[in-house]
Formats: sequence, structure tokens, C-alpha cells
Amino acid sequence: MSETATKSAEAVADGATDAAPARRVSALRDVFRMSGEKSQPRVGLVILGFSVLFLAITGRLVMLATLPNEQVGLRRATSNAISAARPDIVDRNGEVMATDIRAVSVFAEPRKILDKDEATELLTAVLPDLDAKDLRDKLGTKKGFVWVKREITPRQQAEVHRLGIPGVGFVPENKRVYPNGTAAAHVLGFANVDNVGIAGIEKYIDSQGLQDLNGAGLATEASDLKPMALSIDLRVQHALRDELAKGIEKYRAIAAAGAIMDVNTGEMIALVSLPDFDPGNPVDALEKDRINRMNVGVYEMGSTFKALTIAMALDSGKANINSSYSTAGGMMRFGRQVIREYHGTGRTLTVPEVFLHSSNMGSIKMALAVGVEGHKAFLRKMMQLDRMTTELPESAAPIVPQRWGEINTATIAFGHGLAVAPLQAMAAVAALVNGGTLITPTFLKRTEEEAKRSGVRVIKPETSEAMRFIMRLNGEKGSARKADVAGYFVGGKTGTAEKVINGRYAKNKNFTTFTAIAPSDKPKYLFLAIYDEPKGYAESGGYSTAAWNAGITTGKVIERTAPILGLPPRFEAPAQPFPLMARLGAWGTR
Repeated sequence: MSETATKSAEAVADGATDAAPARRVSALRDVFRMSGEKSQPRVGLVILGFSVLFLAITGRLVMLATLPNEQVGLRRATSNAISAARPDIVDRNGEVMATDIRAVSVFAEPRKILDKDEATELLTAVLPDLDAKDLRDKLGTKKGFVWVKREITPRQQAEVHRLGIPGVGFVPENKRVYPNGTAAAHVLGFANVDNVGIAGIEKYIDSQGLQDLNGAGLATEASDLKPMALSIDLRVQHALRDELAKGIEKYRAIAAAGAIMDVNTGEMIALVSLPDFDPGNPVDALEKDRINRMNVGVYEMGSTFKALTIAMALDSGKANINSSYSTAGGMMRFGRQVIREYHGTGRTLTVPEVFLHSSNMGSIKMALAVGVEGHKAFLRKMMQLDRMTTELPESAAPIVPQRWGEINTATIAFGHGLAVAPLQAMAAVAALVNGGTLITPTFLKRTEEEAKRSGVRVIKPETSEAMRFIMRLNGEKGSARKADVAGYFVGGKTGTAEKVINGRYAKNKNFTTFTAIAPSDKPKYLFLAIYDEPKGYAESGGYSTAAWNAGITTGKVIERTAPILGLPPRFEAPAQPFPLMARLGAWGTR
């Protein structure tokens, strides 16, 4: 090959080598161009899909905003049903006391019903408790939505569905049920057909905004919400109600009430007011005789108030445990008013004896030593002159004398002339025996530490020991003996007050109370039983005073509930239950 040819070949070879990268770049461009051409339809499809979805959502929103009235009504009814979900209510041990179940209600859209008469005839045939005229009037309106019947059974739903009436449909709702019947009815209250709380804890739940998940209508079932744990113990509640119901029958009382309270936490372990009602069918809940007598009724508490009078005198320093008071003559006169002893001894009584013999004269002299203003201040401090507030929305203010003079202090000293709710009287007595701390009662479960943070000291610990000592003496030797259950070191006080009817005391109609603590050396629980107009019977010798009815019932309640409450019996009395009283040589310790 010639030199020229060789150079030309080398040049070609060099040119080929230099051109290779350019060809590769060009090839890659072709690949990307072809890939882009293939992917363009896919991108277009994605864009088209999102556009259709966006248009569908927009159209749905526009449609919802411009729906006919009947559809708006239907959505509103459904929304209300969903937002009415309520939390379970459980007792202190987790037992369900109230819960929601799913129910179905029938609605109608009158504008879509062609033959109103036929629809009325068909619906009343399968739902016979409907009023035909009322239903025909509903279907004859121009409304877009009306209720036909709330909360029907599955069988009724199937029968209505088979009718196939255009414009008639179903809405799922939440229905409140109470699996324990009347148990704790006055504590629970009830909810109406719209699942709105009307009374008791049910109303409290609504006031706290707890019936719906964050108040946003997101909860459709009770299980979506945190259960509300009450302080109530269903086992104890049953025992208390059972004994009170037996007592009403035996003592022929027109009503009864009772409660058990933890004196260190303020928790209400049980509360009963008879007659009561079924929260699941509260047709008679609003009748006058169905009130919560523990919280709404106000009564003169009789001689149980003497405990407050004695504690006031001791705590003020106007008396000590060894002070004595003459009851000679058996009466005291205030102008034209004469106050007599009920069980007069005609002799001088020590402070413990005033309590044991339930001396009106001794109580009056202690109160007058403190003075009218001091008496009022003490009772106010003990929460007896103002309405007491708990979780239960229903409560009553005490009836306090408009003019409070010496005669008022005299009568209030032994439990007449001031009417309070029994629950607030319990709170005061609990403070007398728990070491001196007043704790507002609660129906919610809480610890002793939580209670102490809200408690207020109202009397000295020394005064509290004196009151425990005096109440135990009464359990051993006085009117509280009928509640002195062996092994439980019970202390207590009876109270009998004549009922006030038309502004006058009725001699033959009593309101009886019995307050008891157990165990007296270190109280854990306070028990209260009440009877309205109990009658005498053969064993009582015709007497209808508290010891013969409320006292007996309280003893039976303690006997039944102490094991459940975890109070072990002690068949040997504590060696030195009241050390301060022993050092002071109090009457009854010698």
C-alpha cells in the first residue's frame, strides 16, 4: 500500500474512533425520546384520573350543599345519632352500670310518599303501638324528614322493610341501656330517646362534654370513649337497697334512703332512695315520691345533729370531755317556748352522757356557751348552711332560719329548726371522725391522696378522737346498741324528728335517721339509714323512734356489707383505742 493510502486509512480509523462517543449520545437521546413518547399517555391518564376524582369530590360537595330539605334532615338525624354516643359507666370494680347498644329507628320523607293513607295503614299494622292519626298528620306535612318510630326491634325492622314503602327508611342510633335495672338509679340518672343525659351522672357526663369523642362527633360507639368509673360498689349497693326495701315493708314507712361513704376519701360506696325507678324505662322518674332523698330532700336530722353540737363545744374550748351540765327540771324556757327532755334523767350529765342520753338540755347549754354567731360560723364551716355541690346535678339548698336568734341556736343544737340534705350531714359527720378533715362527697372513684388535696381541716384531731370515743360509747351502752355488730367496733347516733306538715310539727309522724361508723377506733366507713313515717310494731312496743327501725336496718347493712368492704371482724376490742380520752380520765374509760 502506498504511503498516501496508509495515511488515509489511519485518518479514517482515527475519525471512526472520534465519532463513537457522539453516536452513543445520539443513541441515548433516541432511547429517551422513545421512552418519553411511550410515557406521555400514562401521565395523561394519571392527570385525567386525578381530575375526575377532584371533579367528583367537588360535585359531591355542591350536591350536599344543595340537597333537598329531606336529605338534609336525614343527614342531620343521622349525625345526631352518631354524636350522641356515650361512654360506659362502670362501678369501682369495673362492672358495667350503663352502656350503649346499636338500635334502629324508622323515618319517613313525606314528600316521597305518594299514598299517605296506605302508608299509615301499612305502618300501623306492623307497628301497632303507633297512633294512626298522629302518623297520618306527620306524613301529610311538607317536611322533608319525620320520625315514624324510635328504637324498633330487629323483627319490626324486617317487617317494615318488607312493606317496601318508598320514602320510608331506617337510621342507626345509640340506645342507652342499664343492665342492673333499678340499681343506683338516683346516681346514674337516665338518658332520653336522643341519648341526651337528663339526670344524675348521665347529665354530668353531658355537662363535661364527655359523651362524644373530643366533642367532634367522631365516636359512634361507647367503646370509642373512656369509661367513667364511679365510686359505687354494685355489690354493696344491692345489699343496702335490699335491707331498706325490707325495712319499708316491716316498718310500714312511706319512703326510705341510705348511703355508705368512705370517710377518708369522700367516695360514696352506695346510695339508695326508695321508691326508685328503672333508668332504662324512667316513666315514673319525675314523680314527687321518686326524688333522691339523700341529695334533693332536705330534712331536720334530729339528734344526729347533737354530734355537731358537742364537737363544736369541744373544739371551741367552751367544753372539755369532763364538762358537766345540769338537766334538773327536765325543761328550758325561751320566752313562750318550752323545750323538754325526751328521755330526762333529772341529774347532771357529763359530755359523753349528754350524747348517750340524747339530752336536749345539755346540747342547748353547749351551743349557747359558744354563742349564736359562733354556732352559725361553725355550721357554715361544716357545710351545713349552703347548697352542697357534687357530680350529681340535682341538689337542694338547706332551709335556714331567716332570723337566727338564741331560740334558733337552742333548737338547732338538738337537730330541729334547720333542714339539710342527708348527704351534706354525712359529710360533716365524716369530718368529725376522720381526724377533722371536711371532704366534699364524690361519686367518682378517687384515692385518699387526691381527697386530702381538696380537704379542709375543720376540727382538731383531739376533738375527732373525742367524737369517735363518744360514738363508740353510744354503740356499747346507748341508743346505737341495735347496730353494734359483733367484731366491727361500731359507733353511732340515732335521730328522731317530728315531720313538719303545713308549718306545724306532726306528733304522730316521724322522720328517723341512724348514723354509724365502723370501726370506731379508726373509722373507714360511715353508714346512714333513713325512714319517712315509720310505724311502731309489736317488738318495738309501738315505738317508731330511730333505734327501732333505722338503727336495726343499719346493723343489718353493716353485717352484710362489712366483709364485701374488706373490714375484717375483730372479736377482741383494741387494747387502747382512745389513748387521749384514757389520759384525760373521760367518763366511760374509768
